[in-house]
This record gives sequence, C-alpha cells and structure tokens, in this order.
Amino acid sequence: MCEIKQLGTAEHGGFDLKIGAKIVLEGVHLSDNIAMNGTCLTVTQFDIQLSEFTIGLAPETLRKTSLSELSPDSLVNLERVVHPTSLMGGHFVLGHVDGMGEIVSMVPRGDSLWVKVKASKKLLKYIVPKGFIIVDRTSLTVVDVFDEEGCFNFMLVAYT
Repeated sequence: MCEIKQLGTAEHGGFDLKIGAKIVLEGVHLSDNIAMNGTCLTVTQFDIQLSEFTIGLAPETLRKTSLSELSPDSLVNLERVVHPTSLMGGHFVLGHVDGMGEIVSMVPRGDSLWVKVKASKKLLKYIVPKGFIIVDRTSLTVVDVFDEEGCFNFMLVAYT
C-alpha cells in the first residue's frame, strides 16, 4: 500500500495525483502505466530520490472510478504492468474502467461472503453469470444477475 501525498487541480488546469511509492518506481519511465486501485494510469512525472510520482486524471477517469473520493494520506494499491513473459494466474483482463457500482448487501454464508452490487442498466447488460468482473482490481466470477433489481452478485471465499 502506498500513500497519496497531494491531489487537486494542477497549474496546467488538469487534475493531478502525487503518490509516495518506492518499489513500484524501480525502472520507471515517463509515460509508463501504473495501476492504482485497479485503474490503469500514466506516469507524468517522477522523482526517485523523493520516492514519488505524479499521474494525471482525465475527467472521464474521475467520472468512471472512485479515485475522486481519495484524499491526502489515503492508502492505495499500486501495480506495475505485467509483461507477456511473466507468470500470470487468475483471469487475464483487458480494457478500461467502464463505471462504478454500489454495494447493496454483504451476507456471510459459512466461510464465504456474498456481495450484491447495484449497477446502471448501461453496465448491467454486459454482465453475465459465470463471466468475470473487476472490483477494485480483483477479478471475480459473477454468480447471478438480477435484471429486475439492477444488480449482480459475486462470492468471496475467506482467503480473498
């Protein structure tokens, strides 16, 4: 976990986030991608000595993610890109953030947790049972879709 150092409107008029990080900056270059809380973002500045980097957030990114809810001192998860020669486990995910959902229930059942999420009809039409969906950078298998409620659910095992 890394910490947000600064965020807000930048001199150029855009919205920037400055993040304190060390290991994720090893070998970094301008324009490299680093995923923050599952959202792929572009490095616009970095300082290895200060162990920090800056990313710009487009208005679309702010609308479609929860990143606008971050504040200084917020902890975030950072991940570098995976190269095709790397060992990959789980689902192979392509694409960008399409929207946000709202958790409407979490029900413990035995050693698992069933989570129901409300999503817009625009998103829900692309969600199918046994398909996968990314929730805060975690690839999960959809269990059911409830069209009439505008919801879908997934299950988390205790380990997750």
